[in-house]
Amino acid sequence: MFQVLQSKRQIVEARSSMVSKGQSPTEGKLVRFLRKFGLRKSLPVGDEIKSWDVAQTLDFIEGKLSRDAKILDLGAFCSEVPVALARMGFVNVHGVDLNPKVLNMPYPEQINYCVGDFMNTPYPADSFEAITSISVIEHGYNPERLFFEIARILKTGGYFIASFDYWPEKIDTNRIRFFDMSWLIFSEHDISLMLNEAQRHGLNPAGNLYPKASGRPINCMNLNYTFGWVVLRKDD
Repeated sequence: MFQVLQSKRQIVEARSSMVSKGQSPTEGKLVRFLRKFGLRKSLPVGDEIKSWDVAQTLDFIEGKLSRDAKILDLGAFCSEVPVALARMGFVNVHGVDLNPKVLNMPYPEQINYCVGDFMNTPYPADSFEAITSISVIEHGYNPERLFFEIARILKTGGYFIASFDYWPEKIDTNRIRFFDMSWLIFSEHDISLMLNEAQRHGLNPAGNLYPKASGRPINCMNLNYTFGWVVLRKDD
């Protein structure tokens, strides 16, 4: 399964849906104002611009997995997914991130956070029914290491659900770095290469592929693009 964000309207509609379901931990203007002046100390969880891919991920998990399924979020620092899953009643949620502040994330009594490299995790083989990753893998992208580790810790029949920056044609980001890492805006060709590498590790698309894009609702570093969202399933 591969889908593409087509418009800003989808972002607004996705956030509205999440709010109506009680899933959304993103903050209102008052909380952002208080944090700006040091009057609110909690971490700024979530990013409204990522509403579409977060909502897609939550809906997929809710439709496929039981509330006691073991789920891991990669790049969990300030990630909305584990917090939203806890709000939805999932009771075996985990998150891993290199940033030690991930241990200060909300719902510590419900979510098991770990400081570590998501391409070399401390988890045993066949640990998780689902692994999520929202706007993470495009930074320091290393497909061989990434898919080796995902295939190792994902149970057979489990899902890898990820979003990332995307535009069908190649956008050059070679001179730009985020978090002291390289940055890749995936092209349609990059998606093809990614799926080939994933399949080498027994990870196959869990549905149809729709790589076409009709709009560029995302702007960053003076580049205009969109988001892609993929679901891979670990086969026997």
